[in-house]
Amino acid sequence: MVEERGTSVSKPTVVVLDYGSGNLRSAVRAIERAGADVELTGDFDAALAADGLVVPGVGAYAACMQGLRAIKGDRIIGRRLAGGRPVLGICVGMQILFERGVEHGVETAGCHEWPGVVERLQAPVVPHMGWNTVEAPAGSMLFEGIENERFYFVHSYGVRSWDLVTNGRTAEPLVTWSEHGPGPSADRFVAAVENGPLCATQFHPEKSGDAGARLLRNWVGSL
Repeated sequence: MVEERGTSVSKPTVVVLDYGSGNLRSAVRAIERAGADVELTGDFDAALAADGLVVPGVGAYAACMQGLRAIKGDRIIGRRLAGGRPVLGICVGMQILFERGVEHGVETAGCHEWPGVVERLQAPVVPHMGWNTVEAPAGSMLFEGIENERFYFVHSYGVRSWDLVTNGRTAEPLVTWSEHGPGPSADRFVAAVENGPLCATQFHPEKSGDAGARLLRNWVGSL
């Protein structure tokens, strides 16, 4: 709880899901600065109960899915979304939300929240590492107030086509794109998705300076 002009105001609670995927402290600190009470845990019940869930991820797709399934993280994500409760995936934490990933000829099933395959970027140089601009659609909640800014990417794989069409039954997901590579050799890939309670970014907002901080504030403010 925080005191504001004599009244108690509850901060939203966020769990950063700990399933053995890298150093997560930077994500925890960034989300705390965005205005949330944050817990780093792999506990099933805590992850279900929080106002928001952040699914980070670094490294290989298959290893991340193995770690996620070991704590029933795929079930946590599915149950939260079935109840309309917000989830934010970051980097490989975004990639595992898709149907499958292919790395070094090995195909691994993902969480099947979105159709699509995570595959190696078709650019002259990979990994895609460093700062890059994105093309956010009109009406984006994540990118509200963030225009012509750059975000920090570190990845060799991505989703290079978007296959989900709702046929008007529900709102169309908002898909943000980016490109890696020079001129005509640039490869286009999904940089972020907003789909009801499920949001995700291929870049690292916690490492993206003021622009990333604003994006996280936008997400925390929506909880």
